Amino acid sequence: MQKLMITAIVSSCLLLSTHAFSQAEVEVTWQNPQNYRDIRPANESRKRFAENIFNKLDEYLVELAESLPDGQALVITVTNLDLAGEVWPASFVGLGSSGSDVRLIKSIDIPRMAFSYQLLGHTGQVLQQGEENLKDMSFQDRANRFFDSEPLRYEKNMLRQWFVSTFPQEEAKVR
Repeated sequence: MQKLMITAIVSSCLLLSTHAFSQAEVEVTWQNPQNYRDIRPANESRKRFAENIFNKLDEYLVELAESLPDGQALVITVTNLDLAGEVWPASFVGLGSSGSDVRLIKSIDIPRMAFSYQLLGHTGQVLQQGEENLKDMSFQDRANRFFDSEPLRYEKNMLRQWFVSTFPQEEAKVR
């Protein structure tokens, strides 16, 4: 499998991450994140915000993959990400002229994520693979197991739904 090149600016951000557990391994590659539709920060540097987003989503994918059988590996290459909501200057949303930006979550600004994946067996054979263009048009109306204060709650819920529908034999194990 050929690794894809990640730009120099964000490659130092630990964007290629591998997490090994006793049950499964997860490898996530964030390909060309400078071209993603929306990972715009509200109040921090773009680089730092992207690092935090990618790390949180990496950790959640690892958590989901813990339900996979021993020896399996999930390899994901993300090609696009669009977070729920849109960033606006605080003055545009009625919060005065504080100079800060805010991410305003409205039902029209849905979360989206495009990626390819492979589920590999213990000897490296491909058990399952595909390309996904996830979007959750009902993200605010759908049951969400995450608290309102949870970062990336809509994106994590979308990934959870994908995982459970893609690997149904593992559904009962996913928390």
